Amino acid sequence: MEYKLTFKDYNKALKKDVLLGLRCNDCGAYTCPPMMVCSQCASTNLEIVEMSGKGKIVTFTTCNIAAEGRENENPYTIVMVELDEGPWIMGNLVSMDPKKVTMEVIGKSVQVGHRVYPGDKYSPQPMARPAFCIIA
Repeated sequence: MEYKLTFKDYNKALKKDVLLGLRCNDCGAYTCPPMMVCSQCASTNLEIVEMSGKGKIVTFTTCNIAAEGRENENPYTIVMVELDEGPWIMGNLVSMDPKKVTMEVIGKSVQVGHRVYPGDKYSPQPMARPAFCIIA
């Protein structure tokens, strides 16, 4: 079994602020980030689709101790976003000072962009990750 959408292709698109996902041709559910099977029914009958990149913040956490390779960004806020198409994905909230993020961000509409983070001892190269901005 092979990935329809590899993480390499997902990251390449994300670097252009394009969020790719998978739509199941059996149940219609969307899966993002990429997996080998549908996140709802486990079907392999998937097609690659460009997702809107829009959603709402479901929850968040602010990290005050930086992960390896992110020492220059301390603190930073990680959000869990429910995309308009349904799946939940994680990324950084980059449009607000992490010291000012409160519970009021929950439910706010966001748009995905990207940030490139350096590799660490477990990853061979810099990788793009979702970065969200609050939209009006």
